[in-house]
Amino acid sequence: MAPIRRAASVDPADVTIDDEFWNRWLETTREDLLEYQYEQLEASGCLENFRRTADGADGGFQGMWFADSDAYKWLEAASYVLATRDDPGPDSDLRRRVDDVIDLVAAAQGEDGYLNTYFALEEPEKRWTNLNMMHELYCAGHLIEAAVAHHRATDETSLLSVATAFADHIDDRFGDAIDGVLGHQEIELALVKLSRATGEERYVERAQYFVERRGRDDRLARELERIEEIAGYDPDDGGVAADAREAFYEDGDYDGRYAQDHAPLRDQEAVEGHAVRAMYFLAGAADVAAETGDEDLLARLERLWEHMTERRTYVTGGIGSSARGERFTEDYDLPNDTAYAETCAAIGSVFWNRRLFELTGRARYADLIERTLYNAVLVGLSLDGTAFFYDNRLASDGDHHRREWFECACCPPNVARLLAALGRHLYATGTGTGTDTGTGSDERLLYVNQYVGSSATVPIDGTDVELDQASGLPWNGEVTLDVDPETPTEFSLRLRIPSWCEDASVRVNGEPVSIAVDRDSGSGSGGDGGGVDNGYLVIEREWINDRVEVTFERSVVPVRAHPAVAADAGRIALTCGPLVYCLEGVDHERPLHQYRVETASAFDAGYRDDLLGGVVTIEAGATVPELEEWDGELYRPAAESARHSTSVTAVPYYAWDNRAPGEMRVWLREE
Repeated sequence: MAPIRRAASVDPADVTIDDEFWNRWLETTREDLLEYQYEQLEASGCLENFRRTADGADGGFQGMWFADSDAYKWLEAASYVLATRDDPGPDSDLRRRVDDVIDLVAAAQGEDGYLNTYFALEEPEKRWTNLNMMHELYCAGHLIEAAVAHHRATDETSLLSVATAFADHIDDRFGDAIDGVLGHQEIELALVKLSRATGEERYVERAQYFVERRGRDDRLARELERIEEIAGYDPDDGGVAADAREAFYEDGDYDGRYAQDHAPLRDQEAVEGHAVRAMYFLAGAADVAAETGDEDLLARLERLWEHMTERRTYVTGGIGSSARGERFTEDYDLPNDTAYAETCAAIGSVFWNRRLFELTGRARYADLIERTLYNAVLVGLSLDGTAFFYDNRLASDGDHHRREWFECACCPPNVARLLAALGRHLYATGTGTGTDTGTGSDERLLYVNQYVGSSATVPIDGTDVELDQASGLPWNGEVTLDVDPETPTEFSLRLRIPSWCEDASVRVNGEPVSIAVDRDSGSGSGGDGGGVDNGYLVIEREWINDRVEVTFERSVVPVRAHPAVAADAGRIALTCGPLVYCLEGVDHERPLHQYRVETASAFDAGYRDDLLGGVVTIEAGATVPELEEWDGELYRPAAESARHSTSVTAVPYYAWDNRAPGEMRVWLREE
């Protein structure tokens, strides 16, 4: 089968972001977050584990057994920053620190290519005995991702050679000496990345093995039947091995859903189990489908996506509703005050959705990336970049706050690597694909997926096209795009029409482009070169040095959840553009449960530069109970319970818990 890929995202190294909203987050990542997280890697003992391993020490491992991955994610984020900074040379402070960490990692690698500091220090004789929970392949995957990012940023192979040696070790052992899959996915997508970086097709073949083997073998179940013999077992309390049994067993029987091992992927009907594992697995499967041309696998992934987004996704884009197992549960089970919605799961969703867009060219995947980025991801990081949410509730009585660090520190470095590579999600190129896009197979396409102020150099059929974008999102829908190819070039510019957009107007060089959007079908008609296809406004012309001006109409939209979502019955959530809003106790005199929002009244959205670094707030009419009449009474007839008018102030959900501690609600009672 021939590879399938409708679009290729532009490399973040070719994109420079300069955006009023995103600059703060990116500067925080570059100037503060990487330094802060490096300090935590030292303080937690993560880097010391590598030093002790390199010195040949026994014992003394510090942190979670998969702590190596935290260092690798830091290296990946730092490499993206090096790729986009003006001073990535060998004398820069960040470059020297990256080189030092790479030296540590390389020194800790065994002669056979194996690399894992927990096993080197604590259980060297029990490698590969606990695939369920010991995360050897998970750590290997993050090492590979960091190595590919570093190689692309510097053209050096110092880390790539380490990762390649470990990948070769894995390839030699799995399928023959070891026949089974890993508990926590990550290696699948990493091996495809390594194949693309090195040209070695056998890495794709090994990734395909891991994808296709899942759900077809009882290796994970057999491990848990002999926990005394596998890595991570503690005779006093069972240790990690016992934790695995708790996660994988339901009503006394093995249940592979936790690791998506309950059925072959091609037979799975819903996204199940641990949400982060599921997202990494499905992202890796999408990569395998892309490289092998497997249209049937892609079709299964799209059906799983539809089920997840229609029944198991929070309004913020967050996923994984239960703290027990950090997992998906049942359809429409989306509690608010106990919502888990792990930050890493949201980041994994972004990874999966980018791949689905690249495979299909469909805007719905870029739409979900947008919603997830602005809400489910950004909420995981405080405005000053020094505190983090691991789980993200949609309601709090004031007892849920960001923390400076975690023993299980997967989320902070994951946020850093996503933000450092944000440019990857803005633009893509492709060619027409006949029935899929309604265009000829030789048509050249340039996608604008996210509206973030930026400049980029994008090759179109051998011609470099310079793009300069100015965007008012998320505070307004005004976007300007200057398109300047080296030589006049004919191609189709595809502008995503956001799912929240009520109407759009477009001008090219001051001349209006008429469009009619059918939101249900994702298609439409247009004149003067305009049309809508798969959720994109299509402008076909020869581009010389042109300006495109777009206005995406946005307003405050109260939304309701499906009637089957019991937690949201009789409630609404306020949205405006890509943002979900919430109420915080700090802005209100009454407990938040006493307010009922009047959806029939007008909503007033206005920008406040004195609040939370500058945000648009929403003022809404509301009612609260008359308290005076309740003196001396605990209950009274509903007909006699009076309410009076007041108002509420809603702030973007991502910004909550950055002021005085207090209550928070996303879903609000409706008057």
